Amino acid sequence: MMNRLKDATSPYLLQHADNPVDWHPWGEEAFAEARRRDVPLLISVGYSACHWCHVMAHESFEDADTARLMNEHFVNIKVDREERPDVDAVYMGATQAMTQQGGWPMTVFATPEGHPFYCGTYFPRPHFRRLLNEVHNVWRGDRESVLTQGAKVVEALNTNTTLPSGVVPGEETLALAARNLRESYDPVNGGFGRAPKFPPSMVLEFLLRSGEREMSGKTLESMARGGMYDQLGGGFARYSVDAEWVVPHFEKMLYDNALLLRVYTHWWKADGGALARRVALETADWLLREMRTPEGGFASALDADSEGVEGKFYVWTPEQLREVLGEDDGRWAAGLFDVTGTFEHGTSVLQLPRDPEDPERYASVRERLLAARERRVRPGRDDKVVASWTGLAIAALAETGAVFERPDLVAAASAAAELLAATHLVDGRLLRTSRDGRPGSNAGVLEDYANLAEGLIALYSVSGEARWLRLAGSLLDVVLDRFADGAGGFYDTADDAERLFQRPQDPTDNATPSGQYAAAGALLSYGALTGSARHREAAHRALGTVSVLARGHARFAGWGLAVALAALDGPVEVAVVGAPDDPRTAALHREALLADVPGLVVALGPGDAATRGASGDPLVHGDEVFPALLEGRGTVGGAPAAYVCRGFTCRMPVTTVDALRAELTAE
Repeated sequence: MMNRLKDATSPYLLQHADNPVDWHPWGEEAFAEARRRDVPLLISVGYSACHWCHVMAHESFEDADTARLMNEHFVNIKVDREERPDVDAVYMGATQAMTQQGGWPMTVFATPEGHPFYCGTYFPRPHFRRLLNEVHNVWRGDRESVLTQGAKVVEALNTNTTLPSGVVPGEETLALAARNLRESYDPVNGGFGRAPKFPPSMVLEFLLRSGEREMSGKTLESMARGGMYDQLGGGFARYSVDAEWVVPHFEKMLYDNALLLRVYTHWWKADGGALARRVALETADWLLREMRTPEGGFASALDADSEGVEGKFYVWTPEQLREVLGEDDGRWAAGLFDVTGTFEHGTSVLQLPRDPEDPERYASVRERLLAARERRVRPGRDDKVVASWTGLAIAALAETGAVFERPDLVAAASAAAELLAATHLVDGRLLRTSRDGRPGSNAGVLEDYANLAEGLIALYSVSGEARWLRLAGSLLDVVLDRFADGAGGFYDTADDAERLFQRPQDPTDNATPSGQYAAAGALLSYGALTGSARHREAAHRALGTVSVLARGHARFAGWGLAVALAALDGPVEVAVVGAPDDPRTAALHREALLADVPGLVVALGPGDAATRGASGDPLVHGDEVFPALLEGRGTVGGAPAAYVCRGFTCRMPVTTVDALRAELTAE
């Protein structure tokens, strides 16, 4: 048996490098081997932080007898869904079509051409062994039915299922979406639907932008006070297994925390609450403390398990609290954090149902418990850097750093952008992942280009460094040239990407914004800053499907709804001009960034005859001012000024923070 996974950049694949299974990475070599041996493919898809992936690995893939069956009868392929979201998407579509459910680990039996004919998710070892034998017998004894089944699945999945495009949503459609959301809203616990409950980050962005404070505020507070939020270390788990946000599925994902960091910062901008500020800053600190890589990127995930037990790192008993804190503080902490056996084996996930009456005592208790927890065996960390999710983190950290005057957060966003520009960008095209500063081999997909462009635009608005906006523009040009479907939408893979049995295209949100709506948001902002009609019109076309989803499936179009609201609002553009070292420029700039306005874009430059931005990068090339929103916007009597505009039509400039606040409040 060959060890074909030992050189992988994926920590998930490396977890399986020593299995007795003769794993292949995804690639033509595996397909060729299946054709040569005349056996089916067994494609196993998962990710490093997946609890049930670990369970199936321990039960089956580490078992010599099970591995022998796999090796004798199949060519086995191990896929990291986070490295290959396109492979995951097409086979998940097949799994859901065949079983009406999905999840990971995903187990797919396919022909040597890659056509799926039997799919499932987690199989216990006895069931899995029987299945291996049954599929082998059918392949040998009734090959024709297997091939026919695979062909039918591929034909069905390639039938045009694209959502019909509608008009760009107007106020009536957005109001209809809010009513649709209210139908599934949980007024007691916040959130939408029943258990399990996932953080509805994109929907919350739409609700905050549209002024729906009840649904958004209740959900944000409930998540922050429940067990899904790490009350000691900050940061959110993947989801809650119950409807009350008490017991999480303990894995922590970069994308969830980047999206939620931005949402809690926006919630603070909307109402200035202490809870929003605390959770935003604790989550940002957690990102820097636990997720940064030595190269300046951000790791993908923390595992749910430690020492083979789910949640062991995070849960507590009353006895453990007393052991760390002493009898008096231990009893107090047990009451404060609701340590009443909310999890398994008498342990509890810490919650904070109410703010402590003694903040100093709380701070001391929290600090001591966190220090004690650091001595436990930590969950594993998937330290590969994913372009898309790092783009989300760049946007969140840049905005949070600016709003709360934390330059270290902005610096972290800049460092991550530097890493991606140096490592992930090759000949103008993005690679999806890197690890230890070494680029992976997988091409970037739509969400990588779109979310990184979004992050770079946010970083430009905060830093005034025009090079980030230029890079965002080059990424969006690739989106328009390589991903467009010709009908206003976008495919999830480029036109020159590896050909699978289906070219994936999904306009709906999942755990992250759909690639299409993420692209629409970045295109809209870029068009607002540069005056590019091409980018603005492409954004509007990409929002057509929102009108269709808003009527009955608004929960799956949250980011599209948020972007549509920004498009309907203009979006509002603010140009701030003044000397970079003038504190009045900084004050106007911060006031602009604090505005609670849907889809606000902010341009920062020196104004007048100056030709260089905050970092010395050129703002003027020949006769071109970049971004064009700054063109013709000068200081007023030598004083820094701010211009509030829509569609490049601006009102009179203002030179004071109070005047700018009044202008933006009037919006």
